Order: sequence, then C-alpha cells, then structure tokens
Amino acid sequence: MSLFPKLSKYWVRWNILMVLVSLAGGCLANVQGGGAPTPSWVASTEGWDASLQKVVQDFLNGWKAKDYKAMYALLTQISQDAIDFEEFERTFQGVEEQIVLSGVDYNIRSVLVNEDTAQVRYQVVLHSVLVNDIARETVMYLRREGNRWRVQWDEGLILPELHGGNTLWMERRGYVPMRANIYDRYGNPLVAQTDAVAVGLHPDEVDPDQKEALFEQLASLLGMRVEAIRAYYESAPPGAGWYVPLGEVSAERAIASYEALSKFSGVVLSAYKSRYYYEGGIAPHVTGYVSSIQPEEVEYYTRLGYQQDERVGRSGLERWGEAYLTGKRGGALYVVNPQGQLITLLAEVSPEPPMAIYTTIERDFQLAAQQAISGFRGAIVVIEMHTGRVLAMVSSPGFNPNAFEPININSTNMLEEIFSNPYLPLLNRATQGQYPIGSVFKIVTMSAALKSGLYSAESSYQCGYFFEEIEGLRLNDWTYDYFLHDGRTMPSGLLTLPQGLIRSCNPFFWHIGLDFYNRGMTTAIADMARAFGLGSASGIVGLDEASGRVPEPVNAIDAVNLAIGQGEFLATPLQVANMVASIGNGGTLYRPQVIERVVPPRGEPVIEFKPEVIGTIPLNPENLRIIQEAMVGVIRSESPRGTAWHRFTGLDIPVAGKTGTATSGSGLPHAWFAGYTFAAQPDRPDIAIAVVVENIGEGSDYAAPIFRRIVELYFSGQPQKLYWWEAAYNVTLTPTPAPVTLTPSPSATQTSSP
Repeated sequence: MSLFPKLSKYWVRWNILMVLVSLAGGCLANVQGGGAPTPSWVASTEGWDASLQKVVQDFLNGWKAKDYKAMYALLTQISQDAIDFEEFERTFQGVEEQIVLSGVDYNIRSVLVNEDTAQVRYQVVLHSVLVNDIARETVMYLRREGNRWRVQWDEGLILPELHGGNTLWMERRGYVPMRANIYDRYGNPLVAQTDAVAVGLHPDEVDPDQKEALFEQLASLLGMRVEAIRAYYESAPPGAGWYVPLGEVSAERAIASYEALSKFSGVVLSAYKSRYYYEGGIAPHVTGYVSSIQPEEVEYYTRLGYQQDERVGRSGLERWGEAYLTGKRGGALYVVNPQGQLITLLAEVSPEPPMAIYTTIERDFQLAAQQAISGFRGAIVVIEMHTGRVLAMVSSPGFNPNAFEPININSTNMLEEIFSNPYLPLLNRATQGQYPIGSVFKIVTMSAALKSGLYSAESSYQCGYFFEEIEGLRLNDWTYDYFLHDGRTMPSGLLTLPQGLIRSCNPFFWHIGLDFYNRGMTTAIADMARAFGLGSASGIVGLDEASGRVPEPVNAIDAVNLAIGQGEFLATPLQVANMVASIGNGGTLYRPQVIERVVPPRGEPVIEFKPEVIGTIPLNPENLRIIQEAMVGVIRSESPRGTAWHRFTGLDIPVAGKTGTATSGSGLPHAWFAGYTFAAQPDRPDIAIAVVVENIGEGSDYAAPIFRRIVELYFSGQPQKLYWWEAAYNVTLTPTPAPVTLTPSPSATQTSSP
C-alpha cells in the first residue's frame, strides 16, 4: 500500500500534455534547415522579445505573490484543458504546505527563442522554514497563441524533480510541543512545561462542620488568605452542581497535600500537563502568557512549521522569545512518486532544541512586591541602580496566565474575570501606563534651574499658600489644601532651592517654570526631562512600552504646569525609576533590562546581560550632589519639614526620594514616590524604585509606605513595619479603598501636591 493517494484524473491529462511538450521541445532542439529560422540564445533579459519577457516574469512574479489566478491566465489553452484552475492552485498550495514555504525567488539564466516557441532556463529558490533554501535550475516552455506568448504547464516549472507526477512530502522533526522554561536570575522557575493541578470546590459537597479546617488547608496549598477562599465559597449560588475555581499548583505541591485534602469532601483536584505559571503568575506582565493557535491563525503558523495544537506566545517574554523558547524546527523533504514511494531526499535540516530564558527578576522579591501593592491599582518598578537590571516589576491588578490554558478546568471562569475587569489587568502599567507624575517632576525642574546658572543652592523664595505671579490667576500650594483647614501648619515661608524640593513648595517651582518662559527659555525644562529619558521609550527589550509625553509650553499656564509634572506631561513608572536611578548612581542612564541570558541546553548563552549606557545627565557633580542631598532631606527624620519623613522613621537603610501627588483629571489623585537606596552593601546592590498608586490620595500617605516596604523586603527579605492601614501584614484594618475610575488623560491645568 502506498504512503500517498494516487493522483487525480489530471494525471492522464498530464501524460498527454507531456507528449505534446516533448514533441515541441524536440522540434526546437532539432531545427537545422529547410528554410526554418535558426533558434537564437539570449544570455540575459536584454535583447529578447519584450512580450515574452513580460509573460515569463509575470508568471514567476505571480508565484512570488501567490497570485495563482494571474498565473493560470498565462497558460496555453491546451494546458488549461489538461488542468483546471482548482487543481492548478492545489498543486502550488500543496508544495507550499509540504515545503513550509516562506518565499520564492528566481533568476533567469538563458533564453532560446524560435518563431512560435521558446524555452526559458531559470533558477528557482524555494525558501523553506524547516529545511532552508532549495535551489534548482528548471525550464519553462512557451508557445505563441495568436500574438501572445503563453506558458505550457508542467510540474517541472516548480521543481524538476516533480516531472512525471511526483509530489513532495516533509517529515517534520523537532522538539514540539516542548517549550523551554523561563527562570528568574538565579534559576528558579517562573514558567515551565510541567504537570499542574487545578484546584476548586463543589460548595454543596463541603461538610459545614469541616469547612473552616478545609479553608485553612486550601489557603496553605494555594498561598491564599483564608478570607479569600471563604469569600469564593460563599459567592457560589445555592444548589447542587456548582463549581468554584480557586487556582493552580504544581503537581509536586498537590501530591504533598493530597493526604491532608483527602479527608475533606467537596475538593476538586484536576491534573493537566501544560505550560504552567508558578504561584498564579510571578511577574506575569514580564513573562507574558501563551494560548492556543486560533482558527484564523492556523495557515500562518503552519507555514512557520507549527503543529495546530501548539501554544504560541501572546505577550511579554513568551511572545518576544518565541523563536528561542520553541527551538528551531527541522525536517526532511522527500520526493514521492505517484505510487507513494519515496524516491529521493531533497533536503534535510536537523532541529535545534529550545533555549531557556533567564530573567533579571528575583523570584521571592518579586512575589513579595506583588503582595505589597495588592488591592490597589498601580505599579512598582525596582532597578539595580548601577546596571539597569530590573529586579522586580509589578502591575496591579495582575492576572493569572494559567487562565489561557483551555485544558485547565478553571480556565473559563478565570478568563471571564480577566476580560470583565474594567481595570484592565492585562495592561502592564509599569511600562505602558502613562501618568502625570506631579511633584516627582520637581527633580527635573530643579536640575534645569541649577544647570541654567540662574539658580543655585542659595537661591530663595517666599513660599506662601498662593501663587499669584500670573495676572488673573491664583494657584494654591499643597499646604493650603492639605493642612489649613485643621490648623496644623503655617505656610512654608522662606525656602532655599533644596528646601523647596524637601518641602515640595509648588509656588517656588511654578516661579521657576514661569521665569524660564518669560526669559524665552521655553524648552529648558523639557530638554532636561528628555535628558533624563522622559518622553521616549527606554528601549527595554522584550516588553511593550509607551513613550510618555514631554510637551513644550506655548503659554504661561503650560509653563507652570510642566514645572510640577502636570498639564500634558506623561511618564511611565519604568521611566521614573530609571530617572531616579541616574540621580543615585552619579548621572548615568542605563537601558533597563529584564533578560539576564538566553541559554541553549549545551554551549554558551546566545544572549547575556551586559549593562548598557544610553545617556548621561547634563549636570555637573556639584549640582548633582545638591539634588541628592535634597532628596535625602525629603526622608531624613531630623528634617521634619520633609514631606515623607514620618513614613521612614526607624528605617536603618539610607534612602533618598521624592513624593508626588498628581491630579489625574478624575477622582482622587495618583500617589507617587520615587527614590533610591545608598547603603553600599557589598552583597546587595543599591536600587532605584518607583511606586504609583492610582486614584488614591497623597503620595506620602500611600506610595511612600509601599516604597519603604519594598526597601525592607529587598534588604531583609520581610516587612519590618505595618502599613498604617494594616491590622497585620497583608491584612487591612478596613477594606482597601475602592478604585474610583479608570485614569483619563489629564486636563490642561492641574495642581500638584507633595
């Protein structure tokens, strides 16, 4: 029995056609006299019949463009009688499918022209995804029909080996469906191809007398709070048959808990083997996720050598590293005769194994950072200050990448939760969220002021409740709105420039912005912002990112807004973290990186982390020192006028930073805190951190405590001080304030707080 079905009825027609073609070719080859014209060889396209040239090139270009109708229209009538269009098209599509064709090229070698017939010898190069290039010389026979040249059909037009009704068959070779793992920088798996277990409940089957003990056991297994599991249980409608999905764990963890869980009724453990994302997603916006090839994508991925049941990367490193994580597919391309027998091997390429991706992320630190902002909308970015290595990147709310695996029985419910969430959990707020940054931007304005030479550390300003330097406009300092009505403070009073940053005096920085504008130095602050890397993508590899926006003021209102990071200005948390890193490390901007290395099973890494300098801040050492000391003053407890000193009392790691409270245009303002450590510990490099919490309130009230916790987690591995809103670590005194609304674009005029 043959390996392949015999060819269709057109096999008979093709044989008849080949006889005619052979006769025509024989006549061309043997014309010598008797008054017949002598054939003329032309070595290139120059000098040969333009109409003949056009037909040949149109036919071959049609092949390149997959325009089979145009190609078929160029065939002789006898060819069209022998093969209809559908069979003609299927022939080319069959070759494309077997070769896994990515493209066609050709090169015309020579032409033999007679009065009514011609032969064109050309090289065809078929680019295969699996077996590289297949290059062959073949011949196209043409005949005049009336005043037109037409192509005589022959499968040899594709490859000479296809003469006689032969076909192609590709034996695919590869490591499919194995996909390489993604690790943290130390080799701890974040994502792996492994056995996993989906965990859920049938609430109606749970013994009421045992439910609290069951919740405790499930909380331990899943790393969840008992209160959360209880809430899932209680949310199920009454009645039998309901299933409540809870999460996924590795098979090893499920096995370790199986004996304890087997004592309870109502527990559902469903094993599956797939791409598994540990802990419900460790840095899910960095790793990304995979999902099934969709029906409309089958043709595209098949041409790339994929099997239809494979998973492909959709975001993050899963998408960026697709070629590494899946390996290089290989194959062996055979010629098969009409009886289904293998005749010859045309091409063969061995597959190459997939390569693992090691990220710069620190697994345990990342998980703790995710917990540190859980319940809020916002982002955290932590960068190794002297290298650009991203140690943690959090976007909240997050998502569970295991939701996209259809054989996971929890998938449907989890996907519904993800796509119905109005706060867009798939959005990476750390790299794609664009925000006004409020008073954090005063670092930029102060830098521009010092660089200009118009201001120095001794420059002073009377900081009152109001700013009235623009005729007809009165702007309130943050102290007016924050303190006046409870009588706790007076206006800030006379401040030097560093004290202005420490106190976050809005009027001082409005004055600087207006002063530059009135002097015609309209781009001074914007230029400094760009020098800090704001207003353009950082160039981080593997992640999608937004560029932000640095406007140039066109009027006085624009000028004062930009001076405090409001108006039309926007930045991402990644940009802000990189900006403060450059302050802390002495003025160097590094490209942020999340890829530590890409490693094959054997041999050296094909990609390896190396710090990459992308810019230098245009500040001399003295001015940089002034800014650094002012940022320390924001936090230092012996400087109680600093806007965040009360949030850092008792912290033994030296830090510098800046608060920001940015009006968002809707709802409560965004809370910001950005800064860096300067502990200089030999075993723990210093870091820069940016924290933003959306629509929540003051930067000193929310972002600063989260910043402090990140510092504690990084240097000690655990939190050292409760948030003011916590009853115990990760347990709130009251429900977390509900998000007000999605963040809109800011209005033209805003007010910033510290």
